[in-house]
Amino acid sequence: MASQKEVKNRINSVKNIRKITRAMEMVAAARLRRAEQRIDAMRPYAQAIRKMTKQAAGASGEGFESRVPLLAVREQVERVAILLVTGDRGLAGSFNTQIIRAGLTMKRELKAQGIDVTFFVVGRRGVSSLNFRGEEVAKPFIGFTDRPGFTNACEIGASLCAGFIDADYDRVELIYNRYVSPLTQYVRRQTLLPLAQAEVFGEGLPDPEVVADPALAEAQARSEWTFEPDPEQALKQFFAEYVDLSVYRALLESAASEHGARMTAMRNAAENAGDMIDRLTLEMNRARQAEITQEILEVVGGAEALSG
Repeated sequence: MASQKEVKNRINSVKNIRKITRAMEMVAAARLRRAEQRIDAMRPYAQAIRKMTKQAAGASGEGFESRVPLLAVREQVERVAILLVTGDRGLAGSFNTQIIRAGLTMKRELKAQGIDVTFFVVGRRGVSSLNFRGEEVAKPFIGFTDRPGFTNACEIGASLCAGFIDADYDRVELIYNRYVSPLTQYVRRQTLLPLAQAEVFGEGLPDPEVVADPALAEAQARSEWTFEPDPEQALKQFFAEYVDLSVYRALLESAASEHGARMTAMRNAAENAGDMIDRLTLEMNRARQAEITQEILEVVGGAEALSG
């Protein structure tokens, strides 16, 4: 059995760890609230892009799909790029691990079909994990996962769009953590390019103004849109913007998921530290009792020796 001093030192160490984990939990909670606000702030812009894309597609001429490179569906898919969105830091439970696992699983599935796979990775943890497993990363994007900006999404989107238009990749897939709540995040996989197979014309969240005012919805349905220079040119710009927006949404969702996962992990760590302190306190009391009992036995034994 460990001595009373040794157990007491362990208790102090665990208490220090609990202080750190509680502080990290509070920091993650504050960052999570800001991440949720950024997701809410993005939704009106996403709705506007979706609405304008629909209008421009309806106003474009017949066969516009064949004239927009980002819509082109390749008959033979030989090369696929996978964008994995992870974090720059750890201590977030299985947040990073499940993305890496999903990416490697997808690669095995595509390899079985004879398709070459190229990884693009956001986050230091994802880059280091793939390098450790001997996987090659075509281009890493690091240093901004805590607070991603739209410029970061534009950089990633431009790189992926250029590779797709130049036929370096026949399809681009996106894997990230979808944020539901601080306790719930799940891996989301979606096709980013070609846009003909992506969620470009998804309904998404309804426009709150339209829902509240049916007359406004009817007026918007009858309204006439004018595009300069022409709908097809505008559509190309909208599609490029939509790719950047899809990447930006994934970055924001991933950031919120990371903060939620870290907050949960640190809370669990603090609770486990509390349980360990209770067990060590009980162990320390037993050690103290054993030491007291031993001292009593020694006194009694000495007294008997003297009386004898």
